[in-house]
Amino acid sequence: MELEPELLLQEARENVEAAQSYRRELGQRLQGLREARRQIKESASQTRDVLKQHFNDLKGTLGKLLDERLVTLLQEVDTIEQETIKPLDDCQKLIEHGVNTAEDLVQEGEIAILGGVGERNEKLWNFTKKASHIQLDSLPEVPLLVDVPCLSAQLDDSVLNIVKDHIFKHGTVASRPPVQIEELIEKPGGIIVRWCKVDDDFTAQDYRLQFRKCTSNHFEDVYVGSETEFIVLHIDPNVDYQFRVCARGDGRQEWSPWSVPQMGHSTLVPHEWTAGFEGYSLSSRRNIALRNDSESSGVLYSSAPTYFCGQTLTFRVETVGQPDRRDSIGVCAEKQNGYDSLQRDQAVCISTNGAVFVNGKEMTNQLPAVTSGSTVTFDIEAVTLGSTNNNEGGNFKLRVTISSNNREVVFDWLLEQSCGSLYFGCSFFYPGWKVLVF
Repeated sequence: MELEPELLLQEARENVEAAQSYRRELGQRLQGLREARRQIKESASQTRDVLKQHFNDLKGTLGKLLDERLVTLLQEVDTIEQETIKPLDDCQKLIEHGVNTAEDLVQEGEIAILGGVGERNEKLWNFTKKASHIQLDSLPEVPLLVDVPCLSAQLDDSVLNIVKDHIFKHGTVASRPPVQIEELIEKPGGIIVRWCKVDDDFTAQDYRLQFRKCTSNHFEDVYVGSETEFIVLHIDPNVDYQFRVCARGDGRQEWSPWSVPQMGHSTLVPHEWTAGFEGYSLSSRRNIALRNDSESSGVLYSSAPTYFCGQTLTFRVETVGQPDRRDSIGVCAEKQNGYDSLQRDQAVCISTNGAVFVNGKEMTNQLPAVTSGSTVTFDIEAVTLGSTNNNEGGNFKLRVTISSNNREVVFDWLLEQSCGSLYFGCSFFYPGWKVLVF
C-alpha cells in the first residue's frame, strides 16, 4: 500500500532527523575515541620521559656513590701504607747508620793493622779503644714478613646479585590509577572535589589532592588525608583549574599513579565580609573574620547579597572565644544597622550555644553548641511565591535547613517581601572568634 505524499514527506523528514542525530552521536563517539587515543599517547610519552629521567638520575647517583666509596677505600689503603711503612723507614735509617759506622771502622782498622806493632802501636791502641765502645754484636730487629701488613681488597661479589635483584624489581608501569576524580562542584570562591576508588583490590590509607591553574606548569598539594572529599578554596571566579588525585596503599610509603586530570571552574562570586568594620579583622581575601579586642559591637555583614536560594552556605569556626547567648551566625534579607545580633526580624541564625532563632524568636529545637572546628551550613529553598493566607505577616516562604555537628533543624522562614539573594552575617561579643565563610 502506497503512502500519501504528505505522510511520505513526513517520514522522509523524520528519517533525515534520525540520520542527523545518529551522525551527531557517532561524531561525539569519534571525539571520545580521539580523546582516549590522545590520553594513551600522551600518558605513554610522559611515562617514557619519567622512566628515562629517573633511571638516568639513578645511574648518576649510583656512579657518584661508587666513586665516593672507591675514594674512601683508596684513602684507607694510603693510610695503612703510610702508618706501617714508617717503622720500616726508621729501622732502615738505623741499619744504614750502622753500616756506615762499620765501614768506617773497617777502613780505620785495616790501616792500623798495616802499620804493624812498632811505630803504629798508637794507632792500634786508638782503634782497639774505639772498637770497644761500639756494640758490634748489637743488631736491630727486622720484622718478619708474616708480621707486617700485606694489603688486599676484600670485595663481595654477592653485592652485584643483590643490586641486580633490586634493579630488576625497581619500578612498575601502571595502566590505570586506583583512584579517580568523581565530581567537581562549584562554590563561591571554591570548588568541592570528590574522588573514589576504581580498583576494588586496592586498600587506600591516604589520598593526595593537587591542583593548578590551567596556565601553570606545576601542580600544588592542597590536601593529604583519608577523606574522599575536599573543598579547594581561594579559587578565582571564571578561571579554569585542573585537579588530580593519587592514593597511598595501606602500609606503603610510595604514592600511586595520578588520576586523569579533571578541569573545573567556579562562576560564583566569592563570599566576602564587609571591610573596615571596627571590631573585626579580615583576611586578605576577606573570607575570614576575626573578632578582635575592640569594644565596639554589632553585626558584621557580607559585602554584598551573594547567597542565593538553592545553594549551600557554609561557615567554619576556626577558633573560639568566650560564648555569649547573643552571639549569632546566619543570613538575613537586608542589612539593618543598630542591632547587636542577627536575633532579629527578617533573619535566621544560630547562637554559639546552639539556639536557633527565626525572625527574632527562639525555636524549641536547637543544635549542639559551636566549638572550634565546627561547620555550620545553611540550605535555603523557596517554598511559595506571592501572598499567603495566614496571619503570620509574611508573603514569601523559604524552607531553611541549618546543620551543625551532624545535627540539623528544618523550618519555614517567612519574609515580608521576596528577595533574589540574601546577606549573611555574624556577631560575637567577646574576642577570639574566627569564622571562615564559603
